[in-house]
Amino acid sequence: MTWSLSYLPPRESQLLDALFLSAGRSLHLANAFEMKCRWILRCINLLRTYEKADPVATFEDLIAALPADEMLGRTLGHLTKHMSCSTENLDALQRAREARNFIAHEGAGVGFIYSVDEKRIIEHVSCLRSAVSHLAVGDNVVSQWGYHLEEPHEHLPRDLIEAYAGMIDDWVFGHFGDLLDETAAPPET
Repeated sequence: MTWSLSYLPPRESQLLDALFLSAGRSLHLANAFEMKCRWILRCINLLRTYEKADPVATFEDLIAALPADEMLGRTLGHLTKHMSCSTENLDALQRAREARNFIAHEGAGVGFIYSVDEKRIIEHVSCLRSAVSHLAVGDNVVSQWGYHLEEPHEHLPRDLIEAYAGMIDDWVFGHFGDLLDETAAPPET
């Protein structure tokens, strides 16, 4: 059948509801990650534009001189040129970008809901969980950069940084209870 919905009821309606809740929360996090990356790059670009600008330039002139937003990959490329970034963080950001793409394009793509079985749903949730784990690590890096911009004189909240991946996993997948822990690998840190 070619229709996404049909007269046939879903075989696993409760599991599908749980998957779609997780996919929606994952998409929210993926969008937030991308918006943070753009915001940080805009701040950097605004500062660089200000440093090079005519002394009588208005704020509106500075804003107009900012480069246009780009896709996430290019945004991250520009960010990592301006921020001090270890090889570990570069790898984390690359995995986060790939995870964002998976979440945005395949996060809820489990197949036809009237025929998908429990095994396939759990396999898909496991893939989604892995992507969210990678996203959380990259988001943690970017969030620290954003925190430095917003609170330049404050120390980083180490307890939040250390707990972040677990908080994300619990928020996105906690409603599955023990079902995922029995069948899926734990999230990466």
